[in-house]
Amino acid sequence: MADILENNWQVVENKFNLNSWKIRTLSAIKNCRTASLGGHIDQCSSCGHLQMSYNSCRNRHCPKCQGHKKEEWIQARKQELLPVVYFHVVFTLPESINPLALQHPRMVYSSLFKASWQTLDAFSKDKKWVNAQMGMIAILHTWGQNLSLHPHLHCIVPGGGITPQGKWRTAKAKNGKFLFPVKAMSKVFRAKYCALLKKSKPKKYQKIKRSLWQKPWVVYAKRPLGGPEQVVNYLGRYTHKIAISNHRLQSISNQEVVFSYKDYKQAAKKKKMSLSPQEFIRRFAQHILPKRFVRIRHYGILSSYWKREKLKDLQIELDYQPKEKPTKTKLKQCPSCKKSTLEVVLNFDARGPPKLWKEKLKNIKRTKTVS
Repeated sequence: MADILENNWQVVENKFNLNSWKIRTLSAIKNCRTASLGGHIDQCSSCGHLQMSYNSCRNRHCPKCQGHKKEEWIQARKQELLPVVYFHVVFTLPESINPLALQHPRMVYSSLFKASWQTLDAFSKDKKWVNAQMGMIAILHTWGQNLSLHPHLHCIVPGGGITPQGKWRTAKAKNGKFLFPVKAMSKVFRAKYCALLKKSKPKKYQKIKRSLWQKPWVVYAKRPLGGPEQVVNYLGRYTHKIAISNHRLQSISNQEVVFSYKDYKQAAKKKKMSLSPQEFIRRFAQHILPKRFVRIRHYGILSSYWKREKLKDLQIELDYQPKEKPTKTKLKQCPSCKKSTLEVVLNFDARGPPKLWKEKLKNIKRTKTVS
């Protein structure tokens, strides 16, 4: 991805008409783990082996910087699990929303979160289904496999809720093995979203009103296999995904970018797509979220406030003890002796490390900064 941006950077800056935030994001991805961002020198605490590394950009859209964030998220969620059935629910916006999403992404995506939660909350408080307060963790994806605009939420939803008396109540349908009917959910979801859209952008809504109500909207609900921890691992695949990862890129040239994708209209058949580098970047840039936009949100009994105040009591009531959280560590094993760990002994900026740094650092055991 960085190579594609590097080779076409003048086009990005001059011809795409991108806002400053998107250009800053693409620039960070282009410079990730290069001399432009500076770096650091690590030294083995035993054998003295020295190793230089360039800094990562840590941008949430960068294909190189998501691995450790994903693992941290998974470990944090495992501490919040309950011994209950969890469902994977997906709320998808229709294609007629796409032009509006490009013009007003913050409003469109915020409304998607709100309408999805309002839908689940309405069903959960219905005496027919649960009659209790449920919860939801929602993760925004804006892309399809071919990098087209395809806004949807991946949600994890426990199959039950908390009564006003603070007791757990399992969903009534098939003793918790079924959540809610998806056709009914899709109708409520469409109504909730259109109401929000009509309130936020009444003129825009009137222009696309007919197309919004012509076809059924898509809501998908599936009970993932396995226990609670397997569910978190399952959802963890979605948390820190980006529009396209580097392993899907097949070949890169000045004329085309070839990448693999799954065609879900043909039973997820694997295919290849070829785009010009400029079109590839344009499609990728569509999925850069607005500045400070929160793409993972927690609701109901999975919200931060509720978990902080009441989660431990509920876990005790359900006789569930989460596994102890592993100690957070970023220490790297020495590739030379493979016995001790590497420690940062010097940081440097874009000007690079000092000359003859290997000779100067042989006996250094503390961190220094070169300004």
